Amino acid sequence: MGINPNMAEIASLLGETSRATMLASMMDGRFHTASELAYMAAIKPQTASFHLAKLVDGKLVRVEKQGRHRYFQLADEEIAHLLESFLAISPPPEVRSLKQSSQMKLLQGARTCYDHLAGKLGVQLTESLLNAGYLKLEEKQFLITSEGTQFFTEFGLDLDDLKRKRRSFSPACLDWSERRYHLAGALGQGILAHLLSLGWVARVPSIRAIKVTEKGRAGFKEVFRLDI
Repeated sequence: MGINPNMAEIASLLGETSRATMLASMMDGRFHTASELAYMAAIKPQTASFHLAKLVDGKLVRVEKQGRHRYFQLADEEIAHLLESFLAISPPPEVRSLKQSSQMKLLQGARTCYDHLAGKLGVQLTESLLNAGYLKLEEKQFLITSEGTQFFTEFGLDLDDLKRKRRSFSPACLDWSERRYHLAGALGQGILAHLLSLGWVARVPSIRAIKVTEKGRAGFKEVFRLDI
């Protein structure tokens, strides 16, 4: 018997289509009911509950009870990074409808990866920060420069508060659609939350896509020199 961690056990959890679909649906970072996840995976609620129990036992998903209801969410940011890495090496899905094609374009353009910004917009924003000298990349970690500290503070982020969070501060996350890194961690979460509060971006209902508002287009051009 080997002494290494049992990768086959995790692989078996990811290798079932319904479970993989539900995990991908939870990459928006929000809580979902079993019924919602069953609908997303096109399976019966009882079947979804069976699969979710396995995911909870495998520590990929956590469950929170509110009265009679149970809500499911990815266990943590590290699981989201794991799933994003799997998506990066997975073959693209076969597009079978106009709706599926439209949703895929939205997700590739901008989406949430757990609680930070991903997709083309997430990568463009990250590269803008790198090119401006506000961030630098070292060993899959983004580091804030002195100029970056001033920039993020003036932009409205409380860096000290973000650094106090019990999580990685600014890791590089491999984007599955762009095949390049985007900013994750507490700093990535702080930026997305601030963009939402400014009204520059908004969530798209039902899927984890993010859309840029007209106000956001002007803001991204002025602050980040991005033409969205």
